[in-house]
Amino acid sequence: MALAFRRDPGMRVAEYQAWVADRPDEERWELIDGEPVLLAPQSERHQQIVLNLSRKLSDIVRDRGCRAIPGIAVLSDAMDTFAPIPDVAVRCGPMLKDGYARDSVLVAEVLSPLTMSRDRGRKTDFYRNIVSLKAFLIVYQDEPRVEVWRRAPDGGWAFEARGLDGAIELPELGGRLAVAEIYDDIAF
Repeated sequence: MALAFRRDPGMRVAEYQAWVADRPDEERWELIDGEPVLLAPQSERHQQIVLNLSRKLSDIVRDRGCRAIPGIAVLSDAMDTFAPIPDVAVRCGPMLKDGYARDSVLVAEVLSPLTMSRDRGRKTDFYRNIVSLKAFLIVYQDEPRVEVWRRAPDGGWAFEARGLDGAIELPELGGRLAVAEIYDDIAF
């Protein structure tokens, strides 16, 4: 006789939100596949790239009533066991009352050696399920490379990569982002 095992789905977003609200302010957690994951402090290099990206994206989206915000969680109605915190999220409309966005139009992850497989794996799968998301960026910190995932008209996803001399067209946001600007003050 064969036995079937049911996998415990882990925490759902509502349970996670209640749980994380009681954590100390200096701890930063995200929910990945139903499991809370403590975020380690990032390197100065990583944070400089996040700062550059946030500034440049803010310049592009400001006139549209949008903001580039580091450190907020993004949610999807399609996957209730995820509340990841991308390095930068772009969203439009009124300011959130909490740190959870269901309407991001772009997210960016700056890869760290310890989080690379998760950022390029399960998080990428999750981002593809956010209905409002038009694009997401995977930014390397140890080489001048940005991967751009863009939602195609048929709902699928198109991929392209850009190097230091390239630019990322962002028609969804009404602008373009030079890759070199993301890496201001970063030596390779």
